[in-house]
Amino acid sequence: MEKVLMVDGMMCNHCKMTVEKALKGVAGVTDAAVDLEKKTATITMEIEVPDEALMNAVREKNFTPVKFL
Repeated sequence: MEKVLMVDGMMCNHCKMTVEKALKGVAGVTDAAVDLEKKTATITMEIEVPDEALMNAVREKNFTPVKFL
């Protein structure tokens, strides 16, 4: 299953890699791919992961999760 999260504050490849790594560190997440132009992170999960857990992982890296699309 997949979720797409809008994230503010990402401006470069380092930001992209930081957000991807944070999301991949959440239990149940198998992959995360950030699109800098669209300001989105596409999260692939093997099990249902609570939205709040994903948003907290992004917040902990000082980026702003906006909403799920």
